Amino acid sequence: MATIQKAVRQYKINVHGKEIQIETGRLAEQAGGAVTVRVGDTMLFASATMSKNAREGLDFFPLSVDYEEKLYAGGRIPGSFFRREGRPSEGAILISRVIDRTLRPLFPDGMRNEVQLILMSLSHDQENHVDMMGIVAASAALTISNIPWDGPVAGVRIGLINNQLVVNPTYPDMVNSRLDLRVSGTYDAINMVECAADEVPEDTMIEALELAHETIRPLVELQRQMREEVGKEKAEFVKAEEDEDLMSAVADKTRDKVRDIITVQTERDERSEALSELRDALVEEYDALNATIEDEEALVSAKSVRQAMDKVLKQEVRKRIVDEGIRPDGRGYTEIRELSSDVALIPRVHGSGLFSRGQTQVLSIATLGTPRDAQELDGLSPDDNKRYLHHYNFPPYSTGEAYPLRGTKRREVGHGALAEAALLPVIPDEDVFPYTIRVVSEVMSSNGSTSMGSVCGSTLALMDAGVPILRPVAGIAMGLIKEGDKVAVLTDIQGMEDHIGDMDFKVAGTERGITALQMDIKISGISRDVMAQAMAQARDARLQILDVMLSAIDAPRESLNAYAPRMVTIKIHPDKIGAVIGPGGKVIRGIQDQTGVKIDIQEDGTVFIAGVDGPSVDTAVTKINELTEDVELGRIYTGRVTRIEPYGVFVEFMTGKEGMVHISQLADYRVEKPEDIVKLEDEVMVMVIDVDPGSGKVRLSRQAVLEGWTIDEARAADSRGGGRRGGGGGDRRGGGGDRRGGGGRR
Repeated sequence: MATIQKAVRQYKINVHGKEIQIETGRLAEQAGGAVTVRVGDTMLFASATMSKNAREGLDFFPLSVDYEEKLYAGGRIPGSFFRREGRPSEGAILISRVIDRTLRPLFPDGMRNEVQLILMSLSHDQENHVDMMGIVAASAALTISNIPWDGPVAGVRIGLINNQLVVNPTYPDMVNSRLDLRVSGTYDAINMVECAADEVPEDTMIEALELAHETIRPLVELQRQMREEVGKEKAEFVKAEEDEDLMSAVADKTRDKVRDIITVQTERDERSEALSELRDALVEEYDALNATIEDEEALVSAKSVRQAMDKVLKQEVRKRIVDEGIRPDGRGYTEIRELSSDVALIPRVHGSGLFSRGQTQVLSIATLGTPRDAQELDGLSPDDNKRYLHHYNFPPYSTGEAYPLRGTKRREVGHGALAEAALLPVIPDEDVFPYTIRVVSEVMSSNGSTSMGSVCGSTLALMDAGVPILRPVAGIAMGLIKEGDKVAVLTDIQGMEDHIGDMDFKVAGTERGITALQMDIKISGISRDVMAQAMAQARDARLQILDVMLSAIDAPRESLNAYAPRMVTIKIHPDKIGAVIGPGGKVIRGIQDQTGVKIDIQEDGTVFIAGVDGPSVDTAVTKINELTEDVELGRIYTGRVTRIEPYGVFVEFMTGKEGMVHISQLADYRVEKPEDIVKLEDEVMVMVIDVDPGSGKVRLSRQAVLEGWTIDEARAADSRGGGRRGGGGGDRRGGGGDRRGGGGRR
């Protein structure tokens, strides 16, 4: 049978000692564009496809980007009931978001054809990350496709290891890195940044960004070569054109009125109401005009009128900012809105914090749990669990809207991950604070940068819960308006400024440095000086916010909330784990049932004990220590009588450990019957005088305690025969003990 020969093309490039291979022509020939990208043994597939016709009635570009994490890539079967991939993991959602944020600004304005990018992992070597590879793969697929697009772009990761910046570090490398900086952009400019850092200084961050952009350029050049050699001709599309005559007419009718409104009304609600009234009046005017027009094609829709006026509003607000230095609410460039902080607002929760900045208000709640509450991760990343979780919720009432709740949105996942990254560097290590920590940020009101508000509120909640964080963390959102050569860098942007601006730049950190950074740029690029200015303003704002936060609570509480679990960590020898667990888990279940605690044992012998109060935890610790510690000769123990025989009594002197007190060792005088001295469940003090090295059987003496003997004196007395009347140790209790009565059984 003849085989079809496909034109498979491979392109290779070496980036800082690591080969990146892009292949096309082998897979998915009916897609608009399809490639695989390979680094080491990690391989990604990406496809880009566009609908033939534009979707009617849309006022936005319908782009969808989905990264599908296939567990077969790592040689694993999914752990779900159905044993197949289902809802995307948080990691997969974040990768999809990073790719989307990079690509979306580069599509033509007015394009309404649906574009879909689907990426999936084919192989994963547990060393090379897939997120920045995904940007390269998606860009390459778009570049060689028939889809109109102003790319290509590329992505790169920068680490900071031993104070040296490292390009595309592996998973093992990142264990020792203080920086996880992900950057994407075109040949000319950066357009997306996502970063987690361990209090990295601003100047180091700028240096890392410049290194990232230098690394991106050769990858962009390679894709340009691909486009020239194998790229398809770009398809035509029907652009959603603006009605320039309508735009001009609306501008003439409303510009002065819009300028008056934004000059006089500095409060958002009053300004919104005045603009809404103007917009409604304008729509009514055009509705009346439409009633006199017979030609349907000449009719003007209310939607078009509103869009035209919104464009006038955007122009006027931007002009007032760059020309007059005045923002919509009357602030200067570096002013922060009114700040407030509070803690301990909610009963019974383990910690709560409320942070407000202008009309942005976030309530964060901290909950402490045991190690078994840590989240198990079922993805391709080498990390299989995490003990610090940050969840972010953005309900409709926070913006005065009403719409159905349909589960967690990608934006909520992304904002939660950003806040999680910001706080993770200050979360204490597990051996210092052995709790699983979950923080939930509920956005109560939104008018600009709720993600940074959640960082502040969550810091308050953690300190209120008594979590010994290293330092408090605060965050702020920066903006940029650029008109020609005029540039305005804005501190603490609100919703309108975010919508009309050219950059959304979120920075979180401590007084020592940056812990998280996220940036999306809508223009061709910004200079190093502008970037440095934005970071400097962000630092000043961060320190100001920290002062307000610390006025509510200046340090983590010294003790945990009364309703938080109490937890202790102890270390036992791994060989002793079986003794604590017992046959079929009997021993550990018994301790948990008796004390009400939860016990988690790690393979290395680390034991986590959690309970609702201190005494129950202390009791469990004592029992585990008794199960795992060795019996000490000469040590005096307080034990419980568990069995009485004619020749002596058995005493549980440590949890799970018994020894025998021979009748001759029960008192400092001759004893006829053990029952004359003790009864079942009595507590007695005994000394360990012998441990059989073979069987481990223990001989105890009550007489040694009463006489105040040393171990040598007790053993000497025992060797003289007093302790061996009637047969001695527990291994001979069936012998001499029966002869004690003079041979009655013979």
